[in-house]
This record gives sequence, structure tokens and C-alpha cells, in this order.
Amino acid sequence: MKRWQFVAHLGAALALLAALTGCATLDEKQRTWIFQPSDRAWGNLTAEGMDDVWIEFPSQVSGQPAKLHGLWLAAADEATRPAAPVLLYLHGARWNVTGSAPRIRRMQELGFSVLAIDYRGFGQSSAGLPSETMAYEDARAAWSWLAAKYPDRPRYIFGHSLGGAIAIELAAEVKDERGTIVEGTFSSIPDVVRSYPWGWLPVGGLITQRFESIQRVRDIGSPLLVVHGSADSVVKPELGRKLYDAAQGPKEFVLVPGGSHHNTNAVGQAQYREALHRLFGLDSPNLKLAGP
Repeated sequence: MKRWQFVAHLGAALALLAALTGCATLDEKQRTWIFQPSDRAWGNLTAEGMDDVWIEFPSQVSGQPAKLHGLWLAAADEATRPAAPVLLYLHGARWNVTGSAPRIRRMQELGFSVLAIDYRGFGQSSAGLPSETMAYEDARAAWSWLAAKYPDRPRYIFGHSLGGAIAIELAAEVKDERGTIVEGTFSSIPDVVRSYPWGWLPVGGLITQRFESIQRVRDIGSPLLVVHGSADSVVKPELGRKLYDAAQGPKEFVLVPGGSHHNTNAVGQAQYREALHRLFGLDSPNLKLAGP
């Protein structure tokens, strides 16, 4: 996505909607603007070489059975390295999981086996309008699937953009993750709103989908890697830094020179490798676990 469309118009729209509609409508509009759910991938991207995964669970949020579609990409050398670390990949807004295929492949190149999922309302997952609480529940269901499938393998959480906020919540909730990686993410949605020229408008109290990662990051017990592009104009680097500063455990902040909201993962691949080694004890280039 070029820019979260909700950011461009959120201030005026919230004020107008608050005056003309009820809270339920305001909440639905925000969920639409923030998630921009779609069954489409960006451009002509494909999931070639990836396997379909289906995760079914009873939703406590909706009260209905839920089904998530995911993509599984095994580590290139998994046959000879059965203990390869496993990564849960949580994508950002607008495009379905196939739209993240290049980034998923780059994480595989770093040595991970990757499970990437679509939240409800995206792609082939259960239909419906996503919400903050639903996305958190979806991530937890995917994590439980991974834990049951690969109980003896080190498991990591990765989130890009909006997915970073979902990753922070998941990492704060579970206790069996080996580490968490977020890229191009933020401290909270209200902070994102305030970072734009019209951010002085008093709309903070009207925001229902708040994604207050800055409050949850303190509860993460595993190492946290925060990556941001210096040229990110969608989520400003200072918001990633603010999130990093609030973390209490082992952590590292990596600023990728020239990285945008979309290409930091590619531009900063070498920095990723070095940070994974320093913070998580994963060795380049094959990411073998450090120690015996």
C-alpha cells in the first residue's frame, strides 16, 4: 500500500461521523480504514512453492467457528536441519497474505520455516470485517497451531506494519516464543494520527482501534528486534524508536538507511542477518542455533 488511506482523512472523518452517527458506525468505519481487508494480492505476486494451511477454531470474539488460511514455506534446508527455527508471519493492512510473498521468501532466506496467515476478512480466511480483538485472536490461533505442530522447535513472531502491533500483543500474551521481530510498526494508532500535519485535531478519544503496543511491549519477556526504514513516510521511524524505548527486556533497534515502508526488509537484509545473530544467537548465513 502507498499509504494507509485512513490516515489521510481520519481527522475530519472522525469528527463528522461522531456528530452524525452512532458509535457502532464509527467503529466499523475505523476498522475498514485501518485494515482495508481484501482478497487480493498486490500486483501479480504468487505463492508459488508455498503450501496452503488451514486453521480452524471456535472464536470467542464472534461466537462463530472461524477458519484461517495460511501459507507455509519450509526452510530451504529443512530436510537436513529438522530443528530449523519457525516464524509466524503477520502481515499489515490492505493486501492478502500472498501480497507478502517476497517478504516471506526473504525471511526463509534468513533460515526460517515460515507460516504466514490471513486474518479473518482477508483472502480465503473467514469473511467479515476485521477488528483489533479479532486479529489478536487470529494470531493466537495460528501460534497455537504452530506450537502443536512443532513443539520442539524454536518459534519466533514477526509482524510488519499493522502486523507488528498484532505481533507485540501476541508476544506479550504467550510465554513460549524465542523472540519477536517487528518492522515498520508503531507505538499506537493515536501516535500515528498525531504524527501527521493535522494530528493536532482532538480526535484521539474517538479512536476505537487503538493498538496500544507501547503499553504491551513492556510485558514481552523474550528478546525484541525493532527494524525501521529511515525513509518510511507511512509510519515514521520515531514511532518505531518510541516502541523500542518502552521495551524492558533484551532488545535492539535497527534503522535501515534509505528503507521505505515497503522495501526495508529487502534493503536491510544484511542488517537483519547481523541483528539475528547478535540478539537471538542465530548464526549467519544458515541461522543454526548457537550453542550445542
